Amino acid sequence: MSSTALRRTALDALHRSLGATMTDFAGWDMPLRYGSERDEHLAVRNRAGLFDLSHMGEITVTGPQAAALLDYALVGNIGGVKVGRARYTMICRADGGILDDLIVYRLAETEYMIVANASNAQVVLDALTERAGGFDAGVRDDRDAYALIAVQGPESPGILKSLTDADLDGLKYYAGLPGTVAGVPALIARTGYTGEDGFELFVQPEHAVALWQALTEAGQGVGLVPCGLSCRDTLRLEAGMPLYGHELSTSLTPFDAGLGRVVKFDKEGDFVGREALAEAAERAASEPPRLLVGLVAEGRRVPRAGYAVVAGGAVIGEITSGAPSPTLGRPIAMAYVDAAHSAPGTPGVGVDIRGSHEPYEVVALPFYKRQK
Repeated sequence: MSSTALRRTALDALHRSLGATMTDFAGWDMPLRYGSERDEHLAVRNRAGLFDLSHMGEITVTGPQAAALLDYALVGNIGGVKVGRARYTMICRADGGILDDLIVYRLAETEYMIVANASNAQVVLDALTERAGGFDAGVRDDRDAYALIAVQGPESPGILKSLTDADLDGLKYYAGLPGTVAGVPALIARTGYTGEDGFELFVQPEHAVALWQALTEAGQGVGLVPCGLSCRDTLRLEAGMPLYGHELSTSLTPFDAGLGRVVKFDKEGDFVGREALAEAAERAASEPPRLLVGLVAEGRRVPRAGYAVVAGGAVIGEITSGAPSPTLGRPIAMAYVDAAHSAPGTPGVGVDIRGSHEPYEVVALPFYKRQK
């Protein structure tokens, strides 16, 4: 096998049988869309969508000092996470730059599962392995141990309830519990990336096809459709959720990204990046750097990552993500802009789209919030 061969998930043949358009995503051959990405997007907003997320990187940390290792290696207070709960956090370099944003599940007293972005899974694994020196804890690469299927949207609780006797009503947002879905043993989590209610099912790869088919059948009557990565991106953009490589990078600290709340200075002991992040917090408080804002187009032209945000003839920021919004019916974008132009409704802000300055309205994030 050549080093350039794309990795395939356990659902690869199934995606192809459904006519999916496949794409290379972080070295994986993944479904981009099955039909219309707009239809897939709206299905998740109004009914339900089914996603293959098996490209995400699972890393297991076990041992008596698993909590202490993660408190040292990550910026969050991981020792304070109760068994069965999950936490959104980040792993940073010593200079405070973000290596990745993560979800950490505490599966047992001395066992955690970290879910990293596909593009950063190896980087996170390497960093955790290196930082584990001196701790009585083991770091294990479990990327091949799991397939990950997500069902998202307002109909998802009903769909899943028909296939499991796990206590879904008692499963809070950012929690996970072991259960059986359609006869398949699964870790059932509730930590979606679409702005909708929904569930992620971590299963053994050999059970993925049976589970996907059972979910498809259970969702037939309520409009469940298979969904690709393309609509996952527009869904998370509407929900104002950051994507590594766009809103987050090694050149930004969590404070630069407006996510300083994930850094817990009050936890016991040292952690990687503490000193640099303390300085970043002070800087952000005294002279705010560029701030992350939402932009809504007045016209129809779609801004893309890297386009300049302008005001009064000067560049005041840069687009990090942009796309047509199926829910709003207009192009939207997230951008880092100078603090002076970050307030919602700031007049005179535009985006330079191939030499033409298109007018945009500055809005607070997120663009979309579901009705509880």
